[in-house]
Amino acid sequence: MSKLPTEHRFLDLSDYGRPIARQIANALKDTNMTPIHVTLLFIVAGIIAIACIINHQYWAAFFFLIVKSILDAADGELARVKRTPSYTGRYLDSVADIILNFFFLLSIWYVAEGSILFMLMAFLGLQLQGTLYNYYYVILRNKVNGDKTSRVFEHTTPIAMPGEQQRHVDTLFGAYYLLYGGFDKIIFWLDKKAPVGEHMPKLLMTAVSSFGLGFQLLVMGAMLCLGWANYIIPFFISYTAFILVFIAIRRLVNR
Repeated sequence: MSKLPTEHRFLDLSDYGRPIARQIANALKDTNMTPIHVTLLFIVAGIIAIACIINHQYWAAFFFLIVKSILDAADGELARVKRTPSYTGRYLDSVADIILNFFFLLSIWYVAEGSILFMLMAFLGLQLQGTLYNYYYVILRNKVNGDKTSRVFEHTTPIAMPGEQQRHVDTLFGAYYLLYGGFDKIIFWLDKKAPVGEHMPKLLMTAVSSFGLGFQLLVMGAMLCLGWANYIIPFFISYTAFILVFIAIRRLVNR
């Protein structure tokens, strides 16, 4: 099941793992496996990728980064086919992502022997990129009656959905807000009028999807395999400038 109605779907560069993720979800539909179990599996895949990077096993790292991306899509797909969406899964997924992202870049910094300051700048840039993509994507989904598990403004703890406990939602939302709240506020400040814009053009959404986590991990893995580990951190720092480019385009088309 897609997060968007058919007529509003766009080419998502970060979502290359979706076809396999759907197959995994369909295979697990009638089992005891839950979306949370799949989220835990992508955390394991991410940890293995980090270990591979540290040990200079870059092709293996690339493989597990892609596995992580596929499983990252599969947990949501499984929630949809089982009809068990939850805020617990939504926030656990996001909290796991940001922690793994930090350690992906930290391990790249370790093998590249670069500047820790630049590594932190790349991490901040990486998260701002992903936040803009998610901001626009969630706005689009809410406008066209798509998946609404994510909210445009994550200011308050949501009410638990059927089948989950409120205390779990409270705890994970608190962790989410602590880790993402600052990034959300920065992107909202940069483009406050995005939620009231008329539409998000498909071509713009495709371009912004290069900020999606799946595409970011693909770039990391490919650059590692090409022997360009020293350039990964500078790349993500410099690519952050496109945030302003995409916002300017969004404003132009929605004047």
